[in-house]
Amino acid sequence: MHIHILGICGTFMGSLAVLAKELGHRVTGSDANVYPPMSTQLEAQGIELTQGYDPAQLDPAPDLVVIGNAMSRGNPAVEYVLNKGLPYVSGPQWLADHVLQGRWVLAVAGTHGKTTTSSMLAWVLEHAGMSPGFLIGGVPQNFSVSARLGNTPFFVVEADEYDSAFFDKRSKFVHYHPRTAILNNLEFDHADIFPDLASIERQFHHLVRTIPSEGLVIHPTTEQALERVIGMGCWTPVQTTGEGGQWQARLLSPDGSRFEVLFEGEAQGVVDWALTGQHNVANALATLAAARHVGVVPAMGIEGLSAFKSVKRRMEKVAEVQGVTIYDDFAHHPTAIATTLDGLRKRVGEAPVIAVIEPRSNSMKLGAHRDGLPESVNDADQVIWYAPANLGWDLAATAAQCKVPSVVADSLEAIIERVKGQARPGTHVVIMSNGGFGGLHGKLAEALQ
Repeated sequence: MHIHILGICGTFMGSLAVLAKELGHRVTGSDANVYPPMSTQLEAQGIELTQGYDPAQLDPAPDLVVIGNAMSRGNPAVEYVLNKGLPYVSGPQWLADHVLQGRWVLAVAGTHGKTTTSSMLAWVLEHAGMSPGFLIGGVPQNFSVSARLGNTPFFVVEADEYDSAFFDKRSKFVHYHPRTAILNNLEFDHADIFPDLASIERQFHHLVRTIPSEGLVIHPTTEQALERVIGMGCWTPVQTTGEGGQWQARLLSPDGSRFEVLFEGEAQGVVDWALTGQHNVANALATLAAARHVGVVPAMGIEGLSAFKSVKRRMEKVAEVQGVTIYDDFAHHPTAIATTLDGLRKRVGEAPVIAVIEPRSNSMKLGAHRDGLPESVNDADQVIWYAPANLGWDLAATAAQCKVPSVVADSLEAIIERVKGQARPGTHVVIMSNGGFGGLHGKLAEALQ
């Protein structure tokens, strides 16, 4: 078939394109902004990309149009598809129908850590010789791609609670029908589509309703929202992680780079890896529980985690210039910002940390998280907030509430000048955004040179 994907450079849709190509289809796609790492990955796979949504790209008509959830009514390509009666489907529905049928699906859901945990899980299964398929909303560094079909029935999917498409407002993960499900955590997010936390809990419960009674649900003991989800009804065995749970970690270094794993009180081995932060320790425990469910003994899983390299854009060290280290991080929620900075602080001790933050996600732009932002940056020595022109709330007022020195910049040039003025050898600069941030990482590295 010829499949055309609208919104192909989103991390999910780009991964879908890779799977469709691997199944033997001719795949083309378009997006408003074609930028790395997804654009480079797609071009390397021989997938033809078009910038923009001119309906001309749909003539001659493809056999099927897969419509990304960023597309809305009024988009010229969407209107053309509807007016011409072209066959169309949402990404999650296509994945369910053409890839996940008959497979043992391991789904990783939660507000934070989905990409990292699904990358960990895919890698642990790979390390155990299980050659899983996977679809991950980012590029795991242990693999060169974000998705593949794999050679066994096992398939790891990053299970997002965001909606499926403009014509299907259910969460994407409702389509996946997992047998093994990790529910990592649950907080209010996606304020553009959910009015409150309860409505997200309801979607998570829709997911729980699809998990077979011979399956497994894994969640931490510390999340009240997930306790409420399970309390709505659960027909599947549950394993818990963290304090008081079946799976526990004993930190051997305060930054989380070494820890002992315990299952039902018995020591299973020590993870010694390149990652830091309490959140990654929690991700690791959930990964080991899920891997054990498909037959990977914990000792083998621990060995795999010790060789895990994380994901691009998750505290990825992108440059070291004149003794200044620059990291790229995807954090776009106060909790994620706080846990990332906490992990870095524990690793670098007293060394200066500068956080550069772009409030770019839809929830951030709506100001849904602004009350949590001042507290989230306490582990930095100073913060530079980037205020894009279309931000609908007062970022300066938020910056003024921070305990650490905070400034607001309205251009990349202003950010670069500020960092140049403050950074000295030994400084760590963390750039946090869920977009391309105008190539700030490279420009900053060049300026520091």
